[in-house]
Amino acid sequence: MVMGSLPEAVDIAVIGGGVGGYFAAIHAAQIGKSVALIEKEKLGGHCLNYACIPSKTMIKVADMFYEIQHAENFGIHVGEIHVEPTELYKWRMDASDKLEKGVDFLCKSNGVEVAKGSAMFTSSSSLQIGGGGSIDFKKAIIATGSDPTVLKGFEFDHRRIIDYKEALMLDYLPETIAILGAGYVAVEIGMLYAKLGSKVSIVARSDVLRLFDRDAVEVVKKKMDELGIKIFTGATPVSYDASSVTLSDGKRVFSQLIVVAVGLSPYTQGLGLENTQVKLDDKGFVKVDNALRTTDPGILAVGDVIGEPLLAHKAMRQGIVAAEVAAGQNAAYDNMVVPAVIFSDPEIAIAGRIDGDDLKVTKFPLTALGRAIALNATNGFVKIAADSDNIVRGVEVVSDDAGDIIGEAVVAIEMGATLEDIADSIHPHPTYSEALQEAAEAALGRSIHYFYGK
Repeated sequence: MVMGSLPEAVDIAVIGGGVGGYFAAIHAAQIGKSVALIEKEKLGGHCLNYACIPSKTMIKVADMFYEIQHAENFGIHVGEIHVEPTELYKWRMDASDKLEKGVDFLCKSNGVEVAKGSAMFTSSSSLQIGGGGSIDFKKAIIATGSDPTVLKGFEFDHRRIIDYKEALMLDYLPETIAILGAGYVAVEIGMLYAKLGSKVSIVARSDVLRLFDRDAVEVVKKKMDELGIKIFTGATPVSYDASSVTLSDGKRVFSQLIVVAVGLSPYTQGLGLENTQVKLDDKGFVKVDNALRTTDPGILAVGDVIGEPLLAHKAMRQGIVAAEVAAGQNAAYDNMVVPAVIFSDPEIAIAGRIDGDDLKVTKFPLTALGRAIALNATNGFVKIAADSDNIVRGVEVVSDDAGDIIGEAVVAIEMGATLEDIADSIHPHPTYSEALQEAAEAALGRSIHYFYGK
């Protein structure tokens, strides 16, 4: 059902109100184009309502709860504490609700016409909205995102078998959880619930975070072990009953709740792409060029629906670029770096490349960093990779607040900064960001706080 009024025609129609979609819609309106944004559920999409924001909200609460319980090293002793799940649920929902209302306000303030309802292409220049109204457009931007991938034999029943979105919307704390999948979503959800007191098991076909640097992963796995998380590697789930999951190696994982987190699939269902010239690749993602134009001249696409990496901040940048291209400006999605952050304990953040025969990689341990020592958070490091001209090509940070630190590395790589640029720039003391400066100094052979030998 369409909520809100839509004009009969606009310059740009955006399908999907997630981060990629509302960035595109607002920026296109700022350029001076008439814009309609169609979203069938909630503005802000998965990121604000079901994924990024809710998970970080709950991770923060879990960290607070865990740190209070383990504060003896700092001289803080507390009695019995507990988590009230319904109050946690309310806080998590209120945070998303506030952000959704903020996006609605920003869209309306910028003159974006917003409608709630499904959208289907009836041609390369028109959309049917919610089975009722229709709208013509000069350009359209597909920003429909992705949905949790269904695992055969473990289809979602939304009670015992749930997806990652539902795992972040529980109003109770399960005693036991089995997470099928071992990517960053599984790690984040597993660690937060373990800190809140649940007994967590993770089933990994090969290993946890298999696509990431093993030095970084081993630090996180050590913490997972401290939290009592059981990791079952080298096996796949084959069946389940009322109390457990049976694996391909015969082992049984006992669990009250099963969370399937085996990836994301592009959302193109019901879009009517067959009525356009838009083509999909062999994995079902929308094909685009470096200007985010699809194979249909009048339609662009951004975010998860066009493929890896499936990250909100990538979609945000692409939304800006797509708006400019759709408005007739000379723009392209040519960013060199898309940072990745795993909000584990400690966090892992990566920008650029940290391996390769053409790179020299230097590692600075947090055991030599004043801030980390003071906060009893020395399990981590910074790696910096540079080429033969000392130009920085990649950075990896494993520490508290790694996600905040990595932004400096992104700018450095995009601007072609050298090791000297980072080493000679004054970083505030005492902070984790100093570790990046220390790594650059070490790469130049002039480390002050860590002795690498002669």
